[in-house]
Amino acid sequence: MSECTHDCGSCSANCSERKQESLVAQPHKDSHIKKVIGVVSGKGGVGKSMVTSMSAVLMNRRGYRSAVLDADITGPSIPQAFGLHEKAQGNETEIFPVTTETGIKVISVNLLLPDETDPVIWRGPIIAGTAKQFWTDVAWGDVDYMFVDMPPGTGDVPLTVFQSIPLDGIIVVTSPQELVSMVVEKAVKMAEKMDVPIVGVVENMSYVACPDCGKKIYLFGEGKSEEAAKRHNLPLLAQMPIDPKLAALVDAGKIEEFEGTWLNAAADALRGSSDTVLAVAEQCGFENLSYFNRLFKKRYGMTPREYRARK
Repeated sequence: MSECTHDCGSCSANCSERKQESLVAQPHKDSHIKKVIGVVSGKGGVGKSMVTSMSAVLMNRRGYRSAVLDADITGPSIPQAFGLHEKAQGNETEIFPVTTETGIKVISVNLLLPDETDPVIWRGPIIAGTAKQFWTDVAWGDVDYMFVDMPPGTGDVPLTVFQSIPLDGIIVVTSPQELVSMVVEKAVKMAEKMDVPIVGVVENMSYVACPDCGKKIYLFGEGKSEEAAKRHNLPLLAQMPIDPKLAALVDAGKIEEFEGTWLNAAADALRGSSDTVLAVAEQCGFENLSYFNRLFKKRYGMTPREYRARK
């Protein structure tokens, strides 16, 4: 067409030269984000926000700069998990995320509301637009891994995030009592349509560990998520137990202090090597020695040096 201006946005003609405009939004000019992982679920109440928080904490412990974008606008719970109650600051051109005790950057609507208990009674387009603005208007700085806590389901906000934020992958969170196969199927189909790879499946509330003998009790049956994941050639990344201690840490805003098997590797390294405590801490993904010492003492009742002296 000789009269074509190549401005497809202002033209209604359906010609062969028409270009499909990308809906991917550019991050803030001061944001340098390497990997973006969405955390999704088929329904609420399966522990999606907990998995998001723990993933950010684990990557932070391994020496990566991590961040959490709370896209669950009407049900934000990320600030509570990290004990964040201060308000995010900003100016006419940008918003600054709030930083947790260990250096994880967080943005959430609860960090912007006058009162964190105020309900968000907004229409769908406004909610979706807010989630997108957390990507475009927040000056994140340097981030190695960003985890996006998505609202449950496949509505406006998840669709907006899939279309406007360049996700490198998604993690699907399920629980044994769900119709797991259907939930995974929905996640697979949505990810395929949006051309987003699935990192894997996390099953939460998989079992209860007996406090006396440690035996795993599968309250809702065993192997449901694993079978569903295999049918779609997806890895089962983790089976998380029902842990009252972990729930208490989240309620207290101390998710960064959760205990896990990573401390066993630290103990083995301390007893089996002559490396300094600092070197052992770094091998286990800790950049902050005082933080490593504090968590180690909380877990074992003594400092790393005292623990090593008893070997």
